Amino acid sequence: MKRALRASIFLGEDDTFEHRPRYHEIVSRARKAGLAGATVLRGVEGYGASSLIHTTRLLSLAEGLPVVVILVDSDEKVRGFVRDNAALLADATVVADEVEVL
Repeated sequence: MKRALRASIFLGEDDTFEHRPRYHEIVSRARKAGLAGATVLRGVEGYGASSLIHTTRLLSLAEGLPVVVILVDSDEKVRGFVRDNAALLADATVVADEVEVL
């Protein structure tokens, strides 16, 4: 078993960075940086700083659903990625927790 760091980056699916989906740019950069893994998960309901609930249950609010990008690698590589991509991750909520890779 190996220790690693998991960073979960919370965004809205409509968030963009330089005219591209922000989640896509994060995954592309993570791959270029050689991180062990990156996954994008689309939520069915949630809210952020605005406190406006976005949900798939109401057609009028089906836009802007929550997205979580999960990155996994060594503590050093994940923290370095977050530090080096501060502009890309601005306004996103990033949480990190130690995990065990089986």
